[in-house]
Amino acid sequence: MLGIDADTLALLQDLQSQYGNVVGLEKENGRQAVFINDAAEVRQLLVKHHSKYRKGPGFERVKMLLGNGLIVSDGDIWRRSRTMIQPAFSKKNVHRLITLMIDCTQKRATAWEEIAKAGGKLNITQEMSDFGLELILRTVFGPDYERRVMQDGKNPFAFLSRDSKRDLRVVMQLRELRELLLSIIAERRAADDVDHFDFLTIYLSATDKSGNGFTDDELLDELMTLIVAGYETSAGTLNWAWYLIARNADAEEKLLQEARQQLPEPTLIDKESLADMVYAQALLEETLRLYPPVWLFTRRAEQDDGFTDFDLRAGTDIYLSPYILHRTKEYWPDPDRFDPDRFGPDSEYKKGDRPYFPFSLGPRRCLGEYFSFLEMKVHLGLLIQKFHMTLATNVEPELELGINLRTRDDIFLLPNLREQQ
Repeated sequence: MLGIDADTLALLQDLQSQYGNVVGLEKENGRQAVFINDAAEVRQLLVKHHSKYRKGPGFERVKMLLGNGLIVSDGDIWRRSRTMIQPAFSKKNVHRLITLMIDCTQKRATAWEEIAKAGGKLNITQEMSDFGLELILRTVFGPDYERRVMQDGKNPFAFLSRDSKRDLRVVMQLRELRELLLSIIAERRAADDVDHFDFLTIYLSATDKSGNGFTDDELLDELMTLIVAGYETSAGTLNWAWYLIARNADAEEKLLQEARQQLPEPTLIDKESLADMVYAQALLEETLRLYPPVWLFTRRAEQDDGFTDFDLRAGTDIYLSPYILHRTKEYWPDPDRFDPDRFGPDSEYKKGDRPYFPFSLGPRRCLGEYFSFLEMKVHLGLLIQKFHMTLATNVEPELELGINLRTRDDIFLLPNLREQQ
């Protein structure tokens, strides 16, 4: 049975090993399915032929969690929402959030310094979850984060970063936040003098081609999608990035030298200095190659399509795995080796033609990709200058293969303060 689990990964890897990069199979329910691991055909399906497919099996769980937001919606509903939301993630708007990214990173630095001075261990998995969640909540709610979300000193969203399971219990906890969010939305709708920038403000002002905005229910689904997906992607990637940095001294040194040159002072950080963090970008892209946040994408054909060797009939389920494609020797020599130079200026692949899709491809490519890279470069660029990380254990983390690719157990690092230059 194909699902979002370790057995499915093992099955797909075995099929690819035995039969190649395009494999047809029949599922237990009799439905036809195809696993596609050919890079050109993955790009064809997600870019040129995307309109012939909708979300496939496995998204029921995501829909229970997030409602009918941008990640799970299809057709006209998806096109309307995408068009309304896209302006929020323009580079100009994301650049307005750089100061907030710096503030959240500096908060981590203060806490880590105390742990380093005490000779303690750092639970980097939990730290990255807390960092990612705080940042996304602040970017969504602006001043309402402190005034409304944290009004009793406790974060009602904390369960998202404390429990990696995305089961029915988490669904119910998210639904319990409905009244809080509706009250914040109602207060914002009634305000005439909103003079601050945050994602909620932009979402509330967004309109479709008929001049209609989001209803409260639509807005709730989109906010939940932004919060959960927005924090999980960056938190998970940074968790793996810190682990890989701690294991690879050469990569750490290159990142450190670049950070010292491009980000010497937090007050000097801007869009230009972050754009010049080319090694940090390559390091993060290599991290995403090895550990893509969404390790399995599914689609279902809505009409017959013949772009591949298989005649994809309407109703066929399609399985695509960034995790497997990114570790296929045909495309990535020595694929299990961590090597950021694969994405450097001398890379054999041009940016628009890589066998690589951690954020999907085509019209459904993640809108928050640029935001995510920017926050991760701020985070790594500032903290690598303050701390040298070593592994608390040499045990390699095992994978937790749920909706998102996580470490099964938390990663612990030993932070050591650097001498400041």
